[in-house]
Amino acid sequence: MSVVHPEDAEIRAVYAEYLAGWNAHSAARQAATLADDADVVGFDGTQHHGRLQFAADLRRIFADHAPPPYVGTVRSVRAMGDDAAVLVAVAGMPAPDGSLHPDLLAVHTLVLVRDGRRWKIAVFAATPASRTAPADAVAELAGQLGR
Repeated sequence: MSVVHPEDAEIRAVYAEYLAGWNAHSAARQAATLADDADVVGFDGTQHHGRLQFAADLRRIFADHAPPPYVGTVRSVRAMGDDAAVLVAVAGMPAPDGSLHPDLLAVHTLVLVRDGRRWKIAVFAATPASRTAPADAVAELAGQLGR
C-alpha cells in the first residue's frame, strides 16, 4: 500500500534542488543533495558511489561540455517508513525551442533518507524511457512534462 509522505513538499524540494544543480552546471550544488554514501546511476548507465565521487565526476562532465537542462515532473512521493521515501519523476532535456527529444526522456527513481532534520538522496537512478517504449508511451511521458 502506498502512502503519501507527510513531508512530501520537503522531499520534492530535494529533487528540485538536484535538478537545479544540474541546470546550473554546479557539481557541488547537485552533490549537496546526496547522502555521503549515495549511489547514483546516470542516464547513460554510469555509476557513482558516494557524494564525493559523484561531485568529482560531475566536475569533469561540466568542464568538458555544457549539457542541456533538465525539466522534471514528480509522479509520486511515497513513505517507506518514518525515515525513508521513494520519489518517482519523469524528466527530459528540452531543446532551446522547448521541444523534447524522445531519446532524452527518462524516469527518475530516488530513495531519500532522513539525515538529521534534512532529507538526502541515498539512491538515484535515471532510466532512459524511450529506447524500447512504444511511441504512445513516450508521448504520454512527454505529456506529463507539459510538453
